[in-house]
Amino acid sequence: MGLDASRALCRRLVQAAFTTIYAIPALIGYRAARIFTVIVCLNIAWQTYKLASDLKIDRSPIAILFIWLQPSFFLFSADNLTEPIFALVFVIALRLHLSGHKNAGMFVASLMILARPEGFFLGVLWGIWILRDAWKDSLGDLKAFATNAGRASLLASGGLIWWLAALLITGDPLFIKNNWPPNWPMTGTIYGAAGLIAYPIRLPEIVGPFLLPLFIYGLVSLIRRRQLGAITSSFLLFFILHTFLRAFGLLGSAGYPRYLVAISPAIALITLTGWNKLADLFSGMTRWIAISCAVVILALSGYINFVYADGAEWSRDAVAINQLHQWFTDNPQPVNKLIFSEPYSCIIFNRDPWENMSFTLNRDLDLKTLAQSPPGTLVVWDEKVGPKWYGLRAEDFEAAGFSRIYSKSFVLRGRILDRSWFGFGGPRHQTFYLLYKKGV
Repeated sequence: MGLDASRALCRRLVQAAFTTIYAIPALIGYRAARIFTVIVCLNIAWQTYKLASDLKIDRSPIAILFIWLQPSFFLFSADNLTEPIFALVFVIALRLHLSGHKNAGMFVASLMILARPEGFFLGVLWGIWILRDAWKDSLGDLKAFATNAGRASLLASGGLIWWLAALLITGDPLFIKNNWPPNWPMTGTIYGAAGLIAYPIRLPEIVGPFLLPLFIYGLVSLIRRRQLGAITSSFLLFFILHTFLRAFGLLGSAGYPRYLVAISPAIALITLTGWNKLADLFSGMTRWIAISCAVVILALSGYINFVYADGAEWSRDAVAINQLHQWFTDNPQPVNKLIFSEPYSCIIFNRDPWENMSFTLNRDLDLKTLAQSPPGTLVVWDEKVGPKWYGLRAEDFEAAGFSRIYSKSFVLRGRILDRSWFGFGGPRHQTFYLLYKKGV
């Protein structure tokens, strides 16, 4: 791998673990990478069940269902995003920590930051757990406390490994600062500031509308009884953190429910606790009635998952991109470089993802870079994602010297929801463009 490719790899700042883990299945192909995600998610469900068993939570096998019945988890269980990797590292680290293998747990937990930036904040919380336990074990002896507390430095292992790797490859000790993604500004509201209500009202998409009452019941019960503190504090940290990030538009927060897929094991165990509490309350009910009610709740939750996945209209863009690719196959042009607004374009056109332009969100600078694109540059752009994420429309590419060789408008419909319900689902009206930089 050349220096430029190595630098490009390092630019996957908070996705180093994702990039490394997915490198092998990605070599096989797109479908292999998606199947690998399914395997990761199956492992998350299994590890969550084992964690419930370790904690001696009643009806622990149901934890597997409560993982898969989370709508956002189900939606992205076959996609190539960072949250499942984070969730797997998180649940393994929790199992190690709660079983008494705290040093190993801290090392594994330190790797979370290599999957997503929230790993830093969860690492701080983990450090608080370690310091609290160290204080209890020291019985007030400051020397013993300092010795035990020193183990918390293991939580920096993952970040140190990444920093050292970046330093060895690039020679830049401030590589993280100098290459921080432009769409993740520490301040500012690049995707808007939605207010404090943004995440609370999307809890049904995170937990599941029919399971949300059980989740809330379980969370309140655990907090009141001061049980499963590592589980509840992990969820509360994530939820409160993302609520504030979205409220003020910090770190480029777009307010997606999928961010909380990263702690789906904690959500599943809290929901399981609520389920058990409710089962105890209705223990005097006729058995067949209780079983029937449980089956109805689980069946409705499963159906909602399919409705939710079908209503994710952005996922239908792949159908349109396939049609563009077919047109280009029938009307080929020599391609030296591909610029795209949606990653699937890179996959279907079988191009190197590092060919894509590094958009800075500085309009003038990006237009200047586009104007310098070499002949043979092909652009696959759209009317929704491109303007939203990069601030550029097809007309901007034309102004930068590209020619529009094909465009088509689509009405992309779901298989279950053929209309919008309360703003969710319904047809997606989308337009895609093929633009090409011809030689002088």
